[in-house]
Amino acid sequence: MRLFRTVLALGAFALSVLAQDGKEKHAYQSDVARLRKIVINSLYSHRDVFLRELISNANDALEKLRLTSLTEPESLSGAEQMNVTIKAYKDSDGAGRLVITDTGIGMTPDELTKNLGTLAKSGTSDFLSRAEGDTTSGTGNLIGAFGLGFYSSFLVADRVEVASTAAKTSKNLEPAQYVFASGVDENSFDIYPDPRGNTLGRGTEITLHLKGDAVEYLDTKMITDLVNKHSSFSTSFPIYLYTQKTEYVPDEEAEAEAAAEKEKAKTEDADLDEDEAVVEEVTEEAPEEVKTKAILVDDWVRLNSQPPIWTRDPKEITDEEYENFYMATYKDFEKPLAWYHFAGDSGSGVSFRAIVFVPSRLDDAYWQNPLESTSKDIRLMVKRVFITSDLGEDTLPKWANWVKVVVDAEDLPLNVSRETLQSNAFLKQLRGIIIKRLLQLLGRIQTEGGEKWDKLQEVYGNVFKLGAVEDMKNRDKLGALVRFPTNQRNSTSLDEYLENKKQGQNQIFYLADMGKLTHDLAKSVFIEKLHARGYEVLLLGDPLDEVFITNVRRWKKIGFQDVAKAGLKFGDENIDEEEKAEREMFTEKYKPLIEWLRKEVRGKSSARDIVISNRLVISSCAIVADESGYTANLEKLISSSHAQANHKHMWEFAKKQKVLEINPRSPTIEGLLRRIEQLPTEEEERDLEAEEELREVASVLVDGALVRSGFAVTDSNDFFMRVDRILRRSLGVSEDAPTDTNVKPAPPVDPELPPDADVPEEDEFLRTGRGKISWEVEEVDEFGNVVKEVPVETKPHDEL
Repeated sequence: MRLFRTVLALGAFALSVLAQDGKEKHAYQSDVARLRKIVINSLYSHRDVFLRELISNANDALEKLRLTSLTEPESLSGAEQMNVTIKAYKDSDGAGRLVITDTGIGMTPDELTKNLGTLAKSGTSDFLSRAEGDTTSGTGNLIGAFGLGFYSSFLVADRVEVASTAAKTSKNLEPAQYVFASGVDENSFDIYPDPRGNTLGRGTEITLHLKGDAVEYLDTKMITDLVNKHSSFSTSFPIYLYTQKTEYVPDEEAEAEAAAEKEKAKTEDADLDEDEAVVEEVTEEAPEEVKTKAILVDDWVRLNSQPPIWTRDPKEITDEEYENFYMATYKDFEKPLAWYHFAGDSGSGVSFRAIVFVPSRLDDAYWQNPLESTSKDIRLMVKRVFITSDLGEDTLPKWANWVKVVVDAEDLPLNVSRETLQSNAFLKQLRGIIIKRLLQLLGRIQTEGGEKWDKLQEVYGNVFKLGAVEDMKNRDKLGALVRFPTNQRNSTSLDEYLENKKQGQNQIFYLADMGKLTHDLAKSVFIEKLHARGYEVLLLGDPLDEVFITNVRRWKKIGFQDVAKAGLKFGDENIDEEEKAEREMFTEKYKPLIEWLRKEVRGKSSARDIVISNRLVISSCAIVADESGYTANLEKLISSSHAQANHKHMWEFAKKQKVLEINPRSPTIEGLLRRIEQLPTEEEERDLEAEEELREVASVLVDGALVRSGFAVTDSNDFFMRVDRILRRSLGVSEDAPTDTNVKPAPPVDPELPPDADVPEEDEFLRTGRGKISWEVEEVDEFGNVVKEVPVETKPHDEL
């Protein structure tokens, strides 16, 4: 290894000293030096891209060689393989060099001057013009302008040396190796024969003498990450990174010394006095331990072993390949739920290939603020070179920012640094294309059903509701994916609900109560008659459910009806004359009770009116919101968002818009009516005690209806005191019987603090995370009997 470093140092010395012979100094063209500084200092927003540019240029050179070899077979001689290699050299003084080598077409001295000494002079463009008859719309897989991309080297390097040997051609049978050298602040560059001779055989070697703040790029992990991010699919040619790994091999020298020592010991034993009795104890020799030593082994690791999967025919790609590509690209430990691989045209002349992935889980961060987050997982590439994952204002809608997409466009206008698109027309079209394909994929999963559809609903059910609220253009498609539980089914779509609606039903019935379970909602007083008559009711327990309903409002021209609000209609009221007559009869029968309740209860509760109910079957009464009021669920939503603080008067008004509905068939209501009718009239002597008792019963009845309907009682203490009095009466206990309130008083005031000696010391381990830990273990025999106790004490655990 030391010899290798010596040779390397001598090589570098020879390159810098012996190159004085034949060196030609060239001044940059007018204003080029100034423009070069702009390129270095301002053009690129991230200096990480230098490696992307150099690998892209290497790919250009290899592609040129491949095409040239079709007419000039001898151009393939000089180097066996077509590849790109990266090697980092760390110097003892902390500095270092990064060397990127390709075995491509190479450059002659004139081409070095022409392509590297002039900014934006594209050897690639010239080559395409010759190969395709001076057209710029060809399909050759060549990326970028070599001259400009090359100068990204100075983002990280003080000095750059480019050694190159052109490929053999019929016109150049003996190409020589030349060097281009220039510094970051120099206004000129040198071209000279490489004093090392032809070390490349064919191709180009770029040596970057890194700046002091850029030595991090010598780290193999950093290089691997950059290649994986920007260039893992930018070329079909192998990219190799030089690494070293430690291996343990038998130490032959140590084994030879051990063998010599052993032989010497045998010789000394043989020299003992023959008359002396020697008693040897025969023991079984243990196998000798093989002595090893650590050595550094050179290893070339391929960084782009995985081919660009989107360029292949989907019919030839296995599910496992898609899954492995997704997990490797997006660093997800779970397989994708589904994917859509397609090719298309944007309509503006840009053809592309893409894969849309649906992850099998949502990050927890998504629901923290879903409408303000943006997607960073759309990998936009141009001819397999990664460009950006930030589409700016043309990114996907907020509801879809979880989707993972790889898009590779064949021809896209970029600015000179490749990091920014010159035109966003394609991005606007791309947004619509991705959403269209995503919805097609989701619709296909819905049609197929099964476990995949159940998993999709589990993970993305609420996302579809959010999408229908946000994305009005695709509201119908997203709404069709939404599922709700009902009083008749565990899950149904809105379309399936309409298929099950009754004759004359002109609304979709729903009941919403945030946080309630489905089986609890199914017991609600609001759906008693609906359920008994066979009507289906959507049971909404998620906070987004009512947000979805209130924004969508109608589905296939059918409106939504909150069954917790007044004005419930089944749709057959005008047909059933018998029920209509019965309702009028009950209204007349219960008129005394209704008038009494309006007088005695309405002013003391949140109910603004009392009516005969057409929704109750078992329950005696219920509190429903007026058509202009807030349901219990809506009150919860508004309270949690503190919206009432900005609209206090409207909030107070809406809270009072409640109606008390009584069930005329309930024995409790019938009994209350009888008691009201038995009260003495004003002409007779009033029974004040009976009147007060009825008021108390009615108050408990109304407050109980508030609680069961999901509302909060006005005064919970007053409510439970009334319940306590009613319980006492039912148990034969005097309402005035006092409760024993005698309790032991607290000790006298003592302001003095306890002495320090009584304060227990804080455990050192808990205070500092360091210290000694001890425990006891028991040794047991095969029958579980304790043999002995062994105290064990560990050394300090600094890692804690």
